[in-house]
Order: sequence, then C-alpha cells, then structure tokens
Amino acid sequence: MTKLKIAIQKSGRLNQDSLALLKNCGISIDNGKDQLKAAARNFPLEVLYLRNGDIPQYLRDGVVDVAILGENTLVEKGEDLAVVERLGFSKCRVSLAVPKAFEYKNIQDLNGKRIATSYPNTVKKYLKAQGITADLHIINGSVEIAPNIGLADAICDIVSSGSTLFKNGLKEAVQMAFSEAVLTVAPSLSPEKQAILDTVRFRIQAVLKGQNSKYILLNAPNEKVAEILELLPGMKSPTVLPLAQAGWSSIHTVIEKSKYWDIIDALKSHGAEGILVIPIEKMIL
Repeated sequence: MTKLKIAIQKSGRLNQDSLALLKNCGISIDNGKDQLKAAARNFPLEVLYLRNGDIPQYLRDGVVDVAILGENTLVEKGEDLAVVERLGFSKCRVSLAVPKAFEYKNIQDLNGKRIATSYPNTVKKYLKAQGITADLHIINGSVEIAPNIGLADAICDIVSSGSTLFKNGLKEAVQMAFSEAVLTVAPSLSPEKQAILDTVRFRIQAVLKGQNSKYILLNAPNEKVAEILELLPGMKSPTVLPLAQAGWSSIHTVIEKSKYWDIIDALKSHGAEGILVIPIEKMIL
C-alpha cells in the first residue's frame, strides 16, 4: 500500500505541535521512545523524525514526500521548495541582536562588524539588501554566547519570547523576518501520494479553521435582528430562529477568533442578550 512519508523535527516544541496537529486530524501515530520512524495505525502515513536543517535536502532527494518545519529553515535552506499550508504554530522571528551595552541606532551600526549565526544565507541576503558588509561567523548551536566570549559583535538567531537573549545580556536590534510552521512538499509526487496529501491538507484546513473560529448563539428582540445581522459575518448567512417568547429570536453564527471581542461588544450595544460562545473542534467548508 502506498504511504505518504512526512518529516517532522526530531525533538522540541515543533515536534510536539506537529504531532498534536496530526492527532487532531484523526491520524494516530505509533510512537515509541527514541524512534526515528513511526507508522500511522489508521492512515497511509509514515513519520520520519529528522534534524530540521536536514529536511529540505531529504525533500529534494525524495526520501520524504512532505514535511512540517519552520519557515525560517526554508528561507535558509529550501527556497526552491513549495509551501502548501501555513500552520500557524511555532511562531518566531529571525532577529539581529547585540549586547545591551551596544549603542545601536540603525542597521548602519553593524557595518564592518562580526555577526555570529546559524543562518548565514538569511543574514547575507538581508545585509546585502541593506548595503551592509559584515564578517559572518557560522555557528551550529547556541550563538548567544558569541559576544560574551569575544567571537562576535552581534548575533542573528530565531527569537520567540526574547528570554534567552535577556539571560545572555543581549537585546534585539532588528527583526529581519517572521516565521511559523509550514507544510512543504517534495518537488514531485506520484498521483497516489498526491491524493493522500490532498486528504491530509483537507483535514488540516478543517482543524485550523476550527481553531481560528468561534460559534456564537445569542438572543435578540425582533426589532433589533436586522441591525445585529449587519454585525455578524458568517460562513454564508447567520441562522435566525424564533424563540418561545414572543417578539424574540435566537441567532447562531460563526465568527473569527481574532475579531471576537470587537463583535461581542458591538452585539451587546445593539441589544443582544444571553450570548453563548462555543469553541469549534473542526470546521468543514
């Protein structure tokens, strides 16, 4: 039986979030401790646990068919590979950072400086666009220590909360790019594997749409229904049902999570009562 081979980072937050996404898609992975390969029990999928930086080449070589990895890794090592879904987790930024004592004013202050990084291609591309020349020191591992030991004047690394920079006496100087987990594919797939990928993408889209939406129910006096419907973006059209109490209706719809509070405030000001908000597990459009 044809199986789709998907690469996932071997460990860390990206690994955990990727497996959680597959689980939410109804795909059960037989996971054992220190396994480098695992099969799904109920879906034609095989997971390979690989180093993030190695995944782009495995995709080119056809060792794996698809992968979940950080967008920053694609920018560094896989700009030729197509992104088919943006997954919305493992968000971070790629930043240049300097010691706290460094009096940084603008990017020109890094001209001629030494920059330590694990992302040389990303840094070169950015500095070239800014007209900056710098001496890059490529480090595979923790680059935050480089300024403290005199190896570099600045670093480039991925930043989530910024706590690691703070602990090492550094401050963000420039946010060069933003990154999140993405689903990317090998240059070519057989028709059979493409069909499996299409099913995986359909499930992922349903999960992500559900996570980014809220189902709301509310009661409103009939004379306010028209006004309230103007406030409610829905999948097609909100559902309006008469209540047992004369002169009142119940309105049901779906709203985007990011717009939730603004819409709720507007609904209340237009006479909505008994507002219920329900999380959505999956949403099929």
